[in-house]
Amino acid sequence: MNIKSLLLGSAAALAVVSGAQAADAIVAAEPEPVEYVRVCDAYGTGYFYIPGTETCLKIEGYIRFQVDVGPDEAAPGTSDWDAFTRGQVQFTAKSDTEYGPLTGVIVLQANADNASNQDTILDSAYLDIAGFRAGLFYSWWDDGLSGETDDIGSPVTLHNSIRYQYESGDFYAGISVDELEDSPYYNGEQPNNVGVAVGIGGKAGAFSYQVTAGYDTDNEAAAVRAMGTVAIGPGTLGLAAVYASDPGAYYNAAEWAIAAEYAIQATDKLKITPGAQWYGNYGVDAFPASGADADFGNGDAWRIGLTIDYQIADNFYAKASVNYTDPDDFDEVTSGYFRLQRAF
Repeated sequence: MNIKSLLLGSAAALAVVSGAQAADAIVAAEPEPVEYVRVCDAYGTGYFYIPGTETCLKIEGYIRFQVDVGPDEAAPGTSDWDAFTRGQVQFTAKSDTEYGPLTGVIVLQANADNASNQDTILDSAYLDIAGFRAGLFYSWWDDGLSGETDDIGSPVTLHNSIRYQYESGDFYAGISVDELEDSPYYNGEQPNNVGVAVGIGGKAGAFSYQVTAGYDTDNEAAAVRAMGTVAIGPGTLGLAAVYASDPGAYYNAAEWAIAAEYAIQATDKLKITPGAQWYGNYGVDAFPASGADADFGNGDAWRIGLTIDYQIADNFYAKASVNYTDPDDFDEVTSGYFRLQRAF
């Protein structure tokens, strides 16, 4: 009798609980659909849509390890070699507007000379629309041949600038107004200088060219540079010439300079580039004894160098470069570096 009562009581309890659950059923919320990243192929490879927007984003960058070799490379009187590591990330955002594509670029760069000597900088940040660009970006004077043996660019090429550049097919022409705040200044001038630069360039078959000019208003110095490359035989020949009226922000290495190189594509992975440069009136006399304005030196100089590029694997490269410079009025210098770089 006790067992029967117990069974009946349990059944009744279950019925009550089941009724309560039926009356107060808990309905689980439907999971929201996940919006997967969509590929954006309107602006080239590597772009994807930022979820929930029509803005396309591309993330790229590189990791670099480099050992520099040269007189007092680490610090005066210490060592003739120095190693450093760099990490750089670039974010490029693009979207369509009634004026054409709107582009925004942010480049972050971190450099480590050692564990305690590190810095993180904003390497570029600018907006670009309908040919107009404003922000922190590199000028046309940052360009060169290979940039290893040739010394034909500005001492400082990253400026806060406003630029307009017209492009049509393989031709471009533009003008920029640059704040030359951290560029060289002479003759008692102070920082926060202003400069105006123009650039013209393009391609014609196997030939590419660029003509760049700049005027430094505070130093009252003008500079002009022309360079071009053409595919010849197993490689590419590059020639350049630059002239500066006085030492200034756009060029101050010499009054005249002529550079040449020949980039030999030895194999699919190996490129060998010998180069040479001649300087006329090399160096800067910032404080002439007569009290006159700063001027270029009276002696000449020449430089020869060799650069080797090797692709170890996809997006993994090695580079080695060595240069010998022999000025009339200064000590001769041999310098170079070895680099490993992984791009993504």
